[in-house]
Amino acid sequence: MLELVSCGYHHVHPDGITIDRPRGAGNYAFVFFKSRSEVIVRGRSAVVEPGAHIIFGPDTPHLYRELERPFANDWFHCVGEEMGALLDELGYPLDEPVKAVDALQISRGVIELRRVQSNGGRLAGRILDLELRGFLMKLANATQAAPLPDKVSGYYGAFVDLRSSLYNAPHERTTVEALAARVNLSKSYFQHSYKQFFGVPVMTDMIAARLEYAKYLLKNSRLSVSEVSGLCGYDNDTHFMRQFKKYVRVTPKRYRDARDSDRGPGQITT
Repeated sequence: MLELVSCGYHHVHPDGITIDRPRGAGNYAFVFFKSRSEVIVRGRSAVVEPGAHIIFGPDTPHLYRELERPFANDWFHCVGEEMGALLDELGYPLDEPVKAVDALQISRGVIELRRVQSNGGRLAGRILDLELRGFLMKLANATQAAPLPDKVSGYYGAFVDLRSSLYNAPHERTTVEALAARVNLSKSYFQHSYKQFFGVPVMTDMIAARLEYAKYLLKNSRLSVSEVSGLCGYDNDTHFMRQFKKYVRVTPKRYRDARDSDRGPGQITT
């Protein structure tokens, strides 16, 4: 079981700070740098830019300090006999700076750890164990994905939020131009970046979000096809039925008729 020892979110040191642990921290120490810093591990120095993170092993001699002021970071300390094996399984390197793919995801994860720890409760320990494992898995998953060019990587968090909003509110009518404006990009650059991030064109994703919601309503309600069409953001029932048939490969009526069948219709294809 993994246990959270302590954690901090967006700690700011106006005059800078030096953390010096010549014998290691005695536990696993995670640091997410929000300021340009120097990191010294076993006597070897490296400069890390804002957006890098590192996990120091319990016995790893290390030091880090600001190269610009103020110094800010997120951090946590944890223990657990399974930690080493988990990091090996995930392929996450110890004692090496790693560039963050989604800075917002990291900070949100640390905030959640802090919230659960502060709230306490009978199940807090078990929840924190799961939160820590999930946090590390997300880090490893993002790190091992195809690297993003520096020019667009800074937008990743905003794009993740935008994509979530598309799937959370598929009924909302919007345009590519409006979506691009939400992240302050031109339409063409937005479309290029969206596909680079998620491997699918934004219009295809918008359609997929609507049709997934339509499938849910068809299977779990008695709403008419016309009502489902409207709730999924379509102005025209015929357009909805044509698009449903194109991507789901059956009509909405046939999909509903098959809901009690052991063999349901296939997934959306692109």
